[in-house]
Amino acid sequence: MKKNVDAFSRRHPAVNFLFFALVLVFSMVLMHPVCLLISLLGAVLYVIQLNGRKGLRLSLRIALPVMLLAALVNPAFNHAGMTILTYLPTGNPLTLESILYGLAAGCMLCAVLLWFVCYNRVLTSDKFVYLFGRVIPALSLVLSMTLRFVPRFKQQMDTVRQAQFCIGRDASSGSVWQRARKAVTIFSIMVTWALENAIETADSMKSRGYGLKGRTAFSIFRMEERDRYALLWLGFCGVYLTCGAMAGGLKWWYFPALTGVLAQPVTTSFYLVYLALCLTPVILDRREARAWRCSPSKT
Repeated sequence: MKKNVDAFSRRHPAVNFLFFALVLVFSMVLMHPVCLLISLLGAVLYVIQLNGRKGLRLSLRIALPVMLLAALVNPAFNHAGMTILTYLPTGNPLTLESILYGLAAGCMLCAVLLWFVCYNRVLTSDKFVYLFGRVIPALSLVLSMTLRFVPRFKQQMDTVRQAQFCIGRDASSGSVWQRARKAVTIFSIMVTWALENAIETADSMKSRGYGLKGRTAFSIFRMEERDRYALLWLGFCGVYLTCGAMAGGLKWWYFPALTGVLAQPVTTSFYLVYLALCLTPVILDRREARAWRCSPSKT
């Protein structure tokens, strides 16, 4: 999978965290159809920028089934709405509003999953510990170790599966009983690896003086002037969109009928600010790439 280190990933961890906090909260809170499409567009473009198109396809294999499941399940259980299209075999009505709300919920889930894919690539465990290590050191350490352990566990499991396949113990072939025995063998190997990894981690932390009083920590992150401007920009977007949502400019109701504001001058300004917020990483990367191509050192 193609993985890139973009310009936004090199910004201060506070900038990265504030950006993802804003887009994730707004993606889950703003159910306006235009806002959902903007969030999904920004997430797709950023996943492509970080992981390439192949990475996007792998992410969509998880996100799209969740989106389709939400879109199909909601009309089956939610029968609210005024526009009745037909009646289900159970006798309950199938309404246009429930279908559209299911699509909106699926779009929201898809966007949130894609944003979390970007979050996992950009906000590394080192950045997380840097941000919260002094405030909640124990919790930040546990969370960072957990986030680091999950991909390592998956990678190690793939290695074990390939090794078992090479010696003729493919867990996907044979009868049900044979597959279960092979799966138990792989599980036993993974439990042993996890325990050994925990012991090695504990010994490493002890040798580095973790928990001792007066222990200092080195940090490679420094707040620069461009990071301060980025924080101001993100703060402006957060305040502006929050005021717009509280004022009702981004409200959209699916029940009992579709009601809301689509195109007004003030509402359009909210759309543009939200679009600029979601495209901030892509814009920064394109801007830095253009500045690098035009720099005198390249000639």
